[in-house]
Amino acid sequence: MHQLHTPLPEIHSLADVKALLADLPAPDEAARARALERDAVLTKPPGALGRLEEVAAFVSAWQGRHPPRLERVKVAVFAANHGVAAQGVSAFPAEVTAQMVANFRAGGAAINQLCEAFGHTLEVLPLNDLAPSGDISREDAMTEGQCIEAIRAGMRVVPAGPDAAGCDLLCIGEMGIANTTVAAALLHALFGGHAEDWVGPGTGVDDSGVRHKAAVVAAAVQRHAPATADPLELLRRLGGFEFAAMVGAILAARLNRLPVLLDGFMTAAAAAVLHALSPDAVAHCLAGHVSAEPAHARALAHMNLRPLLDLDMRLGEGTGAALAAQVIKAAIATHNGMATFADAGVSGKER
Repeated sequence: MHQLHTPLPEIHSLADVKALLADLPAPDEAARARALERDAVLTKPPGALGRLEEVAAFVSAWQGRHPPRLERVKVAVFAANHGVAAQGVSAFPAEVTAQMVANFRAGGAAINQLCEAFGHTLEVLPLNDLAPSGDISREDAMTEGQCIEAIRAGMRVVPAGPDAAGCDLLCIGEMGIANTTVAAALLHALFGGHAEDWVGPGTGVDDSGVRHKAAVVAAAVQRHAPATADPLELLRRLGGFEFAAMVGAILAARLNRLPVLLDGFMTAAAAAVLHALSPDAVAHCLAGHVSAEPAHARALAHMNLRPLLDLDMRLGEGTGAALAAQVIKAAIATHNGMATFADAGVSGKER
């Protein structure tokens, strides 16, 4: 097999999204086997490069080729506003979302510097013209039509058809005031527990602010409890435009067998929607890092995703994933470039 370059399908309903999950491309196990065979004869003790060895085989399998390649990394940052911001759950006002989108476009944000330093391509997508979603503590976040349009917007970020060869890895990030509240509500509804288990300081609210967020999250999840059995309906009711778009991007990447690097807490919540529908739906994803938002580690554990980095970051906007892409580049560089024992004339391990 090889990396798929197929046109992305049209979706018109949440049922169409579910139908796509019934027949997802699998990793190329022949490519993975070739990667493991090469790793076994490289000039190092077995396992000496730790997770770098595992990552190289992972990328080879999901790209459907050996040797794997990581020359073109795309970072997609999805931005949206949330009606629940009116409940006072963030330390920053809602207008900061639009201001940060302008900052991204002007090249002044942290993600711009990382993409420039590493040669990544950056795409910033404001959803719904930054008009806010519904206040999830009082109403649905989106209509089905709005949710579908956001999913489509996320899917369009993934190069498809002949253009698919122009991307080797997709990094997913986000920006949106109050979106840690939305992420906490989604994860609480999907994975259970108590609201307090999923709520953290976000942009920097104090202890009383965290307690208030937990109360808002609990009320929102209770209000939308009838949808608990349907993860996509939870996305529509409790999510937001950038969460739906991230679901679309992750799904479209899978349809083209393109590996995905998740960023922080919000991207984990988007992935969790697909994981709740089918754990295999996020098998092509790696966690770039674990953020300082307390529940991020818990969310990753629920999905059996082990982060590549732990740097106490909590910025979002794809920064952790952009950094972790360099770890993946290192894994591929060592895998592809090292000499074998036979090539180097080095004695192998004695039996």
